[in-house]
Amino acid sequence: MIEMNSSRMNRAEMTKAVSLAIMRWQDATQAYDEAVGARLGLIAAERHCLALLYGGPQSAGAVATATGLTPAAVTALIDRLEARGLVTRTRSLEDRRKVVIEATGLTRELSERYYGPIAREGEKLVASFSDAELAAVLRFINAALDLQNKQLARLKAEPA
Repeated sequence: MIEMNSSRMNRAEMTKAVSLAIMRWQDATQAYDEAVGARLGLIAAERHCLALLYGGPQSAGAVATATGLTPAAVTALIDRLEARGLVTRTRSLEDRRKVVIEATGLTRELSERYYGPIAREGEKLVASFSDAELAAVLRFINAALDLQNKQLARLKAEPA
């Protein structure tokens, strides 16, 4: 862990420490997700799809957009997840041409097993911050997310 004592660090040192901590956090998160995927036999696109469904049912088109996969690849992905009992596929009640994908109870059980402890410990961690600290953290995360999304859009728009 990188300790930050602002009374001993100047702004440049703190900025560098924050950057390094973010990189380490990203690496640790990716390593954990990959370890969960390896344990469950899920590739990255399958994990991405299941994470998207954590927020609720999604259309196949939304899964394609989120994963960057073609409609045919999303169909194959959903077929694999459905065969394993991790998702269900139903026709939309509003538009019968659309397919709605939803996580199953098994998916929710697996999510709780592997991510529940992180969520509970994270809640304890967040509770240790003051309202002002949380506001600063939230402002930073939202700004960093916006920056990352803009850079992703820029990269995707550039010719390969």
